[in-house]
Amino acid sequence: MSDGAAPLDGKVVLITGASSGIGAAAAGVFARQGARLVLCARREERLRALVGRLRGQGATASYVVADVSRAGDARALVEQAVARHGRLDAAFNNAGTAVEKRPLHLTDDDCYERVMATNARGVWNCLRHEIAAMLACGGGAIVNTSSVGGLLASSAAAPYIASKHAVIGLTKAAAVEYAAHGIRVNAIAPGLARSEMVDQWFTSHPGAQEQALRSAPQRRAADPEEVAEAAAWLCSDRASFVTGATLAVDGGRTAW
Repeated sequence: MSDGAAPLDGKVVLITGASSGIGAAAAGVFARQGARLVLCARREERLRALVGRLRGQGATASYVVADVSRAGDARALVEQAVARHGRLDAAFNNAGTAVEKRPLHLTDDDCYERVMATNARGVWNCLRHEIAAMLACGGGAIVNTSSVGGLLASSAAAPYIASKHAVIGLTKAAAVEYAAHGIRVNAIAPGLARSEMVDQWFTSHPGAQEQALRSAPQRRAADPEEVAEAAAWLCSDRASFVTGATLAVDGGRTAW
């Protein structure tokens, strides 16, 4: 690939959690790098609007409404991506959720199950079918969204911490198992990044923003596109010797 080529030129890329935040930013970043996109989320109105904007900018993009915590939805999502484009070259498993912070001993089963269903089982569901599709077409690259919470721990967030550690475990297991088949599997671990979910948290918890910024060496939150750029690089051939890695995109948070 020449230096002037678009890093993802012509690659068919599936992005989950694409209706807002890092996922929506990734759609724009991947499109500018030449990818043919299949976007997934639960909110159809937002997906439709995003795909309309991308197509207006000349991108090849479509969407599938799906809940990746459901095995059947994940299977159908990958099947539709392959049916539309004939192959699957890369996937960014970004769908995730957070929970209201509360002590572990006061956290109920429903909270734990809900977070694990999206953050861990959702990645598991997608991985199985993405890997099968990539085996059929000779390889590919997958990036899973973990978190600094997958590398560190914090109080009053046990289900979230557990789910994001699980993402890293799944990433390593898949990377080792399928490396010889031409499939690379990596994770990103974002720190504080601007998003709808983060903005809502700051609004409902006075002082939370100031506290979060104090723990950030750069004293700022990331723009979602800064995180998306890391995922795009890992999906590209420029990261051809990177697999099983977790890339912290955290402004130095995990270095403290």
